Amino acid sequence: MVTTATLGAACSLHVPPVTDQISHRPWPLPQTRWIMFMRWHDLLFLHWAVRPELLRPLIPREIELDTFDGWCWIGIVPFHMSGVRPRYVPMPFSFPELNIRTYVKTPGRSGVWFFSLDAASWIAVRVARWLGLPYYDARMTVQLEGDAVHYQSMRVHKKAAAAEFRASYRPTGGVYHAAPGTLDHWLTERYCLYAAVTPGQVVYGEIHHPPWPLQPAEVELRVNTMAQPIGIELPDTKPISHFARLQEVVAWPIVPLDRVASTH
Repeated sequence: MVTTATLGAACSLHVPPVTDQISHRPWPLPQTRWIMFMRWHDLLFLHWAVRPELLRPLIPREIELDTFDGWCWIGIVPFHMSGVRPRYVPMPFSFPELNIRTYVKTPGRSGVWFFSLDAASWIAVRVARWLGLPYYDARMTVQLEGDAVHYQSMRVHKKAAAAEFRASYRPTGGVYHAAPGTLDHWLTERYCLYAAVTPGQVVYGEIHHPPWPLQPAEVELRVNTMAQPIGIELPDTKPISHFARLQEVVAWPIVPLDRVASTH
């Protein structure tokens, strides 16, 4: 049985040429240099359709909800990271992370709105919150057994509402790249993020990675209270599920949204 610590220890310091493949991007790469590299492993994308009126009160007025055929989508994405390091720092680290999200847009930029991001790294949580991202301390374990992933997360952040996730999942089909215009593509091919820890202080960041190597997924979802702290009751329906074994990502600085809005 393999753990994330084992994977992290084996991570190479070499940074692959992630930005060599850019034709799939919906807009050009930022003109500045990226500042962070990371590898995302064993991702599960879980998505539920929800009515826009349920989410509108939760998103700042200057941010428009993004919809597909009239529906908003809530996503929960557990995974684990390795090789996480600033561009010029040769000391990568590794930890599990789980986020809850929806999809939004500003002029020229459709991206991810992060309601919360739970992580099993005290340092990562502190740095991310200082940057304006809603990270929370969590006690998390990831176990790999064959092609299956056993994932557990319990939020332990001081004074934060409880949130827990426990699931096992595995891929059930071949790798494919979602075609533009499909729901699979709309849910996953996102290259910027929005978030706010403090009301009225929205931050923005850009990322880049190759197209997602998606697979259909089989999921045993045992506990999921991740949406409760934001006041959302997820539909009692089977979520749309996707798996991705590995993604290599670079990220640019997190900045206040009002600093970049005029350039979109």
